[in-house]
Amino acid sequence: MKTRITFQEISPKIYAGLKTIDDYFHGILEHKLIELIKYRVSQINHCAFCLDMHHKEAIHLGEDELRLHLLPAWRETSIYSEEERAALAFAEALTHPTGFGLSDEIYDNLSRFFDKEKIVALTAVVTHINSWNRINHAFRPESGKYQVGQFK
Repeated sequence: MKTRITFQEISPKIYAGLKTIDDYFHGILEHKLIELIKYRVSQINHCAFCLDMHHKEAIHLGEDELRLHLLPAWRETSIYSEEERAALAFAEALTHPTGFGLSDEIYDNLSRFFDKEKIVALTAVVTHINSWNRINHAFRPESGKYQVGQFK
């Protein structure tokens, strides 16, 4: 695929706004959980650039390769904590909302593990990575060359 717009050509105001959101939730949530969510949402959205990026970032943070491989089937394995499972269900529900919105069951389960501030931060993570996935679908950045920390 040919890149349409490079990251350097993205409006600095848009980039700064998205970076502010990223800074916000990194100050509240565990970084490995953030990368797990970003990786799962990017799988759902088929975003090659983000899959490359968040796989490498997760490994850099000490995430286990097997957990990343099994992530599409997280419901079928016991290697994810109850907290992670609640966050993943929430992320998937926000990424593919039904006509009825987020179910009380998913929200209530999430609130067992996360307080309101963390739920707001998790919501920001999911909406943030969904935004980047869509930006990357539009602009087609080249995947496979991401270096850990490249955009820090």
